[in-house]
Amino acid sequence: MDFALIMLLILVATGTIWALDRLLLAEGRERRAKALSQAGKAEEATQARREPAYVEYARAFFPVILIVFLIRSFMVEPFRIPSGSMLPSLHIGDFILVNKYTYGVRLPVINAKIADSGQPKRGEVMVFRFPGNPSINYIKRVVGIPGDHILYKDKKLYINGAPMDQSDGRPYFFDSGSDARGEALRLIENLDGVKHDILTTNRQDMPLPEIVVPPGQYFVMGDNRDHSNDSRYWGFVPDQNLVGKAFLIWFSWDMADDGKAFWQRIVWNRIGHSIH
Repeated sequence: MDFALIMLLILVATGTIWALDRLLLAEGRERRAKALSQAGKAEEATQARREPAYVEYARAFFPVILIVFLIRSFMVEPFRIPSGSMLPSLHIGDFILVNKYTYGVRLPVINAKIADSGQPKRGEVMVFRFPGNPSINYIKRVVGIPGDHILYKDKKLYINGAPMDQSDGRPYFFDSGSDARGEALRLIENLDGVKHDILTTNRQDMPLPEIVVPPGQYFVMGDNRDHSNDSRYWGFVPDQNLVGKAFLIWFSWDMADDGKAFWQRIVWNRIGHSIH
């Protein structure tokens, strides 16, 4: 189940319990307490005035859940990187923050846009709901925006007929915590002015004709080009599936060695890195 939906249901439940108690039950408790107090039964009056445990919990949790729900829905949401499709930029075990309003203000759960604040740009790292199963969040790099002609051939990306420059090739070895094996070539790709690292291997490319990105849709690819399930295989990302722009690694966890102590598995040198 969608975590946002779970939070919404808890928010509604705690808010309803608190409101019903305030409107319907609290006054009755106070009347009983006053009657007991006038009868000289002070201890019983204190007990009668006390809120039920479930109301006390609802009153305590409602404002906290409301604040978290609003922040996650409209400002910033955390995600964890589950695969190596964005290596070397993002590692398995990275915990990232996503700006929720960069691509428009959207209602939680139904993801309907209510205010436009910007559109994805080439080179940005974007979180979106997977078109094949919107309950799953994916993270990829925006390669094509509406109207772009996209061609990927012989490990090179062409946008609107122009090849995206690749330079500084050097060996890269996948670590034991990755879902890929062996050696790759690490390159700096200049994606229309946005420089970022990519990985390629000698794995054969899937034949792909030139594609034109339709209005309101986006073409995305993983930086780990030969180990990424992206638009080359399942198509475009529609605007209604956008979640937000990834901008920061706030925590990182070593997934390769579960024999280490907790503090030894924290990858300190990745914490605080901006995502670009």
